[in-house]
Amino acid sequence: MSSGGHGQRGSPPVTLGTGVARAGVDEEQPMDGLLRPTYFLDFDHPKVARYVKETTRNASSARERAVALFYAVRDGIRYDPYGISASRAAYRASAVLDSKSAYCIPKAVLLAASARAAGIPARLGFADVRNHLASEKLLARLGTDLFIYHGYVEMLLGGRWVKATPAFNVELCRRFGVRPLEFDGRHDALFHEYSVDGHRHMEYVAVRGAYEDLPYEEIMEAFAAQYGTAVLAASERERDGLFDSGAARQA
Repeated sequence: MSSGGHGQRGSPPVTLGTGVARAGVDEEQPMDGLLRPTYFLDFDHPKVARYVKETTRNASSARERAVALFYAVRDGIRYDPYGISASRAAYRASAVLDSKSAYCIPKAVLLAASARAAGIPARLGFADVRNHLASEKLLARLGTDLFIYHGYVEMLLGGRWVKATPAFNVELCRRFGVRPLEFDGRHDALFHEYSVDGHRHMEYVAVRGAYEDLPYEEIMEAFAAQYGTAVLAASERERDGLFDSGAARQA
């Protein structure tokens, strides 16, 4: 299968302990590849360029730009796990901006594209997680509590790679009793490890790798194998009110 990714294709996932291990990528890879637009990270689209300019207008450093973009994507694009699509076009950063809601992978694509537009080398990372922010209805639909290819972004800031997942908007976190992830551009922002009341909520169990571009075919094949093809064609009948924007008001 072909894609723009440069991860560990064909290698087994690396089992993790208490933290997320380094993805098995070439740390010497040229930075120019992590600053270019791609089909999916299409920050050369006027819509994305305008979004980045407006979001970072008050930022005076790369770190401040990264932080501003993280919060814009985290809370400006509502998390919707029923938004999984088999459409390639739906995963373009410009399309994610139009959608106003998305699951973790498209949101990571938008953040990575935006970071590159702001002059920050960025790449996509993927890991398998358990105990994701999920309802009983969603777990029943997937048939498992293992969520594969959970998407995050690695940005080169201050000479080191910093990881952040912008998936879960603050409204959703409050609804599920989970502390929203905060990002300062210096420390990784990956774990919703415990809920507010101290119960175990989320565990990263395996790392898939880091990629210059979205490995679309790889992800679609893995989703079909893990969950079945029906997961790629969600309908309104399969929606879950807990993830809708009005759920908090209806509760």
